[in-house]
Amino acid sequence: MFFINSIKPLFSSEKELIYSIKNILGFYPGNIFLYRLAFRHKSVAQKISNGVKHSNERLEYLGDAVLGSVVADFLFKKFPYNDEGFLTGMRSKIVSRSTLNKLSFKLGIHKLIQSNGESKNLAKSMKGDAFEALIGAIYLDKGYNFTKKVIINRIIKIHFDIEELVKLDVNAKSSLIEWVQKEKQSIEFNVINEIGEGYRKLYVVEIVINKKPISKAQDFSIKGAERLASEKALAIILPDEK
Repeated sequence: MFFINSIKPLFSSEKELIYSIKNILGFYPGNIFLYRLAFRHKSVAQKISNGVKHSNERLEYLGDAVLGSVVADFLFKKFPYNDEGFLTGMRSKIVSRSTLNKLSFKLGIHKLIQSNGESKNLAKSMKGDAFEALIGAIYLDKGYNFTKKVIINRIIKIHFDIEELVKLDVNAKSSLIEWVQKEKQSIEFNVINEIGEGYRKLYVVEIVINKKPISKAQDFSIKGAERLASEKALAIILPDEK
C-alpha cells in the first residue's frame, strides 16, 4: 500500500502540489482538489453561483473551527489544573492570526497560495487564512482523528515550545496601555454587558481607543475579560508583533 501511494503522485498532473503537502505535513493527500482550493485566494476566484466565489474562504471557516477544537482539547489535557482564563490565553497564543501567518511562512505554505499581486501586499492575514483552509481540507479529506494527529504531531509538538509560551508575559492589558500612551491616544475599558447570575456571571468588556471600538471579549471576571479583549486589540493594532 505504501508503495502504491508513493508511486501514484508520479502520474498526477498535480504532483508538485502533492509532494509539497507530503513534505510539509508528512502524508499524501487524497482529494487533491480540496488542497488546491485551500490555496486559492478570493482575489483569483471565479464566481460559481449567486455571487459565491470558488475560493478558500469556506475551507478557512471550517479549518478555524477544527484547529480551535484540537488546540483546546490538547491544552485541556496537558494542563489539568489550570483555569479557563489560562487555557483561553494559551489557545490565543497558538491560533492568533499573527502566529498562523508566521507558521505558514515557516512551513512554506505561502509559496503555494494563488492570488493576484495586489492582494499579496494588502491582505496581511492571507498566509494564516491559507493555513486554516489547509486544515479544513485535511479534515474533509482524512477525517477529524487524522487531522487531530497532524495538528498535534506535525504542528504543535514541532513548531511550538509550550513551556516557553507559558513563560511569556500574559499581561496584555499593560502592553496595550503602554502602546496607547506611547502613541498619545486615549483608551477605555468598558463593561458593556453582564450575562447570567452568581458565580457563573459573564462580563463583556469592550476596548475603545480614541473613541473607536477596537475589540471585545467575555470572561467570568472583569479582569479576565479585559485581558482577552486586550489580546485581541494587540493582534489588530500590532498584527506582526504579537
